[in-house]
Amino acid sequence: MERLEVIADTAIEVIAAEGMRGLTHRAVDRAAGLPVGSTSYYARTRAALLSLAFARIVELDQVSPPPGDLAESIAGYAHEAITSGRTRMLARYEFALEATRRPELRAEYDSGGALIRRRAADFLAAAGSTDPVRHAAVVVDWMEGTIFGALAGASAPPSREALVKSAREILAGIGVG
Repeated sequence: MERLEVIADTAIEVIAAEGMRGLTHRAVDRAAGLPVGSTSYYARTRAALLSLAFARIVELDQVSPPPGDLAESIAGYAHEAITSGRTRMLARYEFALEATRRPELRAEYDSGGALIRRRAADFLAAAGSTDPVRHAAVVVDWMEGTIFGALAGASAPPSREALVKSAREILAGIGVG
C-alpha cells in the first residue's frame, strides 16, 4: 500500500474513532506508526488531510455490481457498509455533519454523493428503470437510512437476507426487478 493510502486510511480510522476533532496530523502519524511529520509532509494543512481522507472514502465507496441480481448487489453493498465497512461509513457520516458547517467540505461531500447517485442511476437504467435519476435517489436514500440506522443504533443491524428482501421490495416498488 502506498504511503498516501496508509495516511488516508488511518485518517478515516481516526475520524471514525474520535470524530473530526480528533483528527490531527500527529494522531494520524501515531495511529499509522509513522514518524512524526510524515502526514504533514503529504498533507500540509488540515484541509488537505480532510480532502485526502474524503477522496479515499469516495474511492472505497465505488463498487461495480457483479452481473446478475441487482437486489443482491444492493444488499451486498449495504451489508458490507454495516459490517466490514463500518469504520468508513462512520467517518463518512462525520464528514456529512461537518460539511453542514464548513462550505469547503460541502462541495467535496456533494460531489462524492453526486458520483454515487450517478452510478446508481446508471445501474438502474441498465436494469430498465423508466426514471433512473429519481429511482437512484430512492434506492440510495433507502440504503443510507438503513446503514445509518444500523450504525447509529437506531435499529438492529439487518441480516444480509433481510437486506436482500428489502432491496427486492424497493426495486419492485420503482418497477425494476
